[in-house]
Amino acid sequence: IQKELGDIDERSEEIKEFKKKILEVKMPEKVQKEAEKQLKRLEKMHPDSAEAGTVRTYLEWMVELPWSKQTKDNLDIKAAKKVLDDDHYDLEKVKERILEYLSVRKLRKEKMKGPILCFIGPPGVGKTSLGKSIARSLGREFVRMSLGGVRDEAEIRGHRRTYVGSLPGRIIQGIKTAGTNNPVFMLDEIDKIGMDFRGDPSSALLEVLDPEQNNTFVDHYLTVPFDLSRVMFITTGNLVDTIPNPLRDRMEIIHLSGYTSEEKLGIAKNYLIPKQLEEHGITDKVLKIADSAVLTIISQYTREAGVRNLEREIANLCRKVAKKIAEGKQKNFLITSRNLHKFLGIPKYLLEEEMEKDEVGVATGLAWTESGGDIIYVEATTMRGKGSLTLTGQLGDVMKESAQAALSYVRSKAKSLGIKDEVFSKIDIHIHVPAGATPKDGPSAGITMATAIASALIGKPVRKDFAMTGEVTLRGRVLPIGGLKEKALAAKRMGIKHIVIPKRNKRDLEDIPKYIKKDLTFIFADTTDDVLKAALKTNKKK
Repeated sequence: IQKELGDIDERSEEIKEFKKKILEVKMPEKVQKEAEKQLKRLEKMHPDSAEAGTVRTYLEWMVELPWSKQTKDNLDIKAAKKVLDDDHYDLEKVKERILEYLSVRKLRKEKMKGPILCFIGPPGVGKTSLGKSIARSLGREFVRMSLGGVRDEAEIRGHRRTYVGSLPGRIIQGIKTAGTNNPVFMLDEIDKIGMDFRGDPSSALLEVLDPEQNNTFVDHYLTVPFDLSRVMFITTGNLVDTIPNPLRDRMEIIHLSGYTSEEKLGIAKNYLIPKQLEEHGITDKVLKIADSAVLTIISQYTREAGVRNLEREIANLCRKVAKKIAEGKQKNFLITSRNLHKFLGIPKYLLEEEMEKDEVGVATGLAWTESGGDIIYVEATTMRGKGSLTLTGQLGDVMKESAQAALSYVRSKAKSLGIKDEVFSKIDIHIHVPAGATPKDGPSAGITMATAIASALIGKPVRKDFAMTGEVTLRGRVLPIGGLKEKALAAKRMGIKHIVIPKRNKRDLEDIPKYIKKDLTFIFADTTDDVLKAALKTNKKK
């Protein structure tokens, strides 16, 4: 009866098709045995049973995965460099690393493990788009998976087939989507991965991102090893601190710093403006945006390390122009810094002006935030009291302790600074760091606080054209800090001419472009005495 109804023919056709595909995809021997074993089980089952449906789905996954299919790498170094340069401005460290990988790949003919890179940087500097660009330069497929908010270990490793509706994890799903076993696989927002009672996804990623283990990655659904060693994994994040240590240890971390105003101008002219003009149906003959207008948008309408908001403001400008053209009010537009406000409204951010005169008890510090460098003013004042220290300005625990250390250092040096010992028991010291509503933390304002306190106690003003950054110890040593490029840029933007930095940061100056260092004088301090000697006006005592 079944034969006459055509059921047997249909089933045997399905089995025959599976057998053919199993041979075609060239699975490893162990995997092929498992697939053939499941196929024999399917032959003996009733076609409409739930178990048959599960086995059928499993076999479909097995034959659709690219076990042996891979794309050939484009080993033309010059062509790859051109693709990277066309897509992204600057980012030389990353481009250099990709070209190094290609060069080694070219020299070494046999199979080579893919590198596991981690791009760390502020939002909007082009970490995600860089992944696509790398895939294009290598001639590989590109797959992206966001890890933000992923809390279940099964998202990475898949569910066992005993569960109804089980599927492989997102790693295997991504490989299937790519259709090759050597794509560029981007794991976005790795610093925002979570964990709860369902397991720890970051621990599941340890196997995926370990070059010694990932050639036998076993997904819970497949239960057979899949070779991930040819995959180039790229992870991205904003902060290193929140990435678990074992995971951080497996990756090659490349820091992407924020862009300078000149770099942003270059990005806007070469990439953002042409892209937005095209998206809004406007030609460059109709709308011309002067460099002065772009620099005004950068300084007064955005405050970021990347270029995301800059692109948003350029898009806003294009929409306003498109509306005027559609209304027939005007045909050609030239946007300069003078008429920019007519399109974008009043500026959102006003530049903090450099202090007008040298003041007693006010020192200029340099800070580094997620959105780039900035300057801070540390104010110290004294009043009658009993020797207490008050700290205001939403300071974090580290910054409060830094202030205590700075005061202790100044007290220990009271004699050489010309301060009488009994003064400390008769006065209170108040330190304030504006703006009061912005939370601040970190140890790098240590020497700034010590300078402000010393200035307030001995009555000598701090030079207004000096800014400083460095951690202070009780012995007066000045310890190194991070984010020097961003801090130097903030000082340059504010018209400050001299920057006091720790002596051990001298080597970091090599990473700062020449046009930032131009007109800036760096003073290297080994001890807080060096800082006070340089920053306090007419201070001759050490």
